[in-house]
Amino acid sequence: MIRLARVGARKQPHYRVVVIEKDRARNGRSIEVVGTYNPRTNPASLELKRDRIAYWTGNGAQLSDRVSKLLASAPVEAAPAA
Repeated sequence: MIRLARVGARKQPHYRVVVIEKDRARNGRSIEVVGTYNPRTNPASLELKRDRIAYWTGNGAQLSDRVSKLLASAPVEAAPAA
């Protein structure tokens, strides 16, 4: 499953987007960190490794509701033309 894991101080949430087994605790041992999300900045900052998310979803990982909304709202950056 790909979901959010909360880090940061009390009343100052910051999240990691992690690949984790579905039955583990929210902040349990994750398989891989594939992004970060900070809702406290204006606008909220979101960094994602889209290639790794595509890899894990291709191998059967499910997105949580919140992560799927974040993916839909985040614009896809164009690859640099080299």
